Amino acid sequence: MLVNLRESLLALQERDLSIRADLEADGSLFMGYHPRMEAVHRENARQLRTLIDQFGWPHAGIAGEDGAEAAWLIAQHAIAEPAFMRSCRELLASEIASGRVLEWQYAYLDDRIKVFEGKPQRFGTQLEVTPTGPMVCEVEEPEFLNQRREKAGLEPLERRLAAFATSPRPSVEDYQARKAQEAAWRIEVGWSTDSDI
Repeated sequence: MLVNLRESLLALQERDLSIRADLEADGSLFMGYHPRMEAVHRENARQLRTLIDQFGWPHAGIAGEDGAEAAWLIAQHAIAEPAFMRSCRELLASEIASGRVLEWQYAYLDDRIKVFEGKPQRFGTQLEVTPTGPMVCEVEEPEFLNQRREKAGLEPLERRLAAFATSPRPSVEDYQARKAQEAAWRIEVGWSTDSDI
């Protein structure tokens, strides 16, 4: 294991989680993509890109389990950089084939990318809280969802939804405003175009 690689990844993750906690505490985390959060995500993506150029994907064999999970989290949160997220997904896919990456990490990243692209997800990892409660974003072949989740090491969807049952629900107005803001943001950063919306 490369100790410096692991420590670098854990420091980036800690910065992400610390800003997230601050924004959650002041109530601004879920009010659009906060500029402080975006700045951290972009800087972390830049640094992860540099580490990948040096070492390849930081899997557990070279970064430790916690370092590898930190690398995944950084990629998962790099939502303002579609090309980078897609390249990380490809790296994870090749590492799964070699047995060096846990499949659930690929599942989360693949689903997140697909949802941002306006496509159905495969593993049902991406949820949103609506005025009527938690909802799974559109899923490809839902009749096989729990089999895919099990294969990827994920709990059944029903259990995941139950964990979100008590999440605060936005008003209809806030939800609609957030969805409109999200659609504009997807165009701005390159996830979609005007014709996709």
